Amino acid sequence: MSRKLAPEANRYVRNYCPPPASVSNTCSAAEEASYVFNLRSLQYMDVNPHFFDRILFVKNLNYNVTAEQLFDLFGKFGPIRQIRQGIANNSKGTAFVVYEDVHDAKQACDKLNGFNFQNRYLVVLYHQPEKMLRSKEDLAERQENLERLKQQHGIE
Repeated sequence: MSRKLAPEANRYVRNYCPPPASVSNTCSAAEEASYVFNLRSLQYMDVNPHFFDRILFVKNLNYNVTAEQLFDLFGKFGPIRQIRQGIANNSKGTAFVVYEDVHDAKQACDKLNGFNFQNRYLVVLYHQPEKMLRSKEDLAERQENLERLKQQHGIE
């Protein structure tokens, strides 16, 4: 089976990002670099909103899925720029898939959302950094409320 990877991708890596010289016309090299390096902390600079249309967030993955298996599955829809798998305990079973083209990402999202892969039904969504930041803040607020209630009722 031939893989449709980004032209500069010549090997499988868990966290692959091409050199800035090969950045697509969607955004500048500086914008792309700022996104890639700030993905973990979710503190994004002012980036072209069309850039995010190429990024899919995948949930409900098998914990033992490999990068090669993800490339095989998602590569059927177009060249892939990067795949990032969650490896921490709270992010296992998730991945970010970055396509070269917005249309390929849309097609993959439409076809693979609800797809049975390794006996699990995938949840494929467009990446929404604002929503992820909000949920992180909501979690901290809920934990504070829980601690306050525990203290009020004398529960450890």
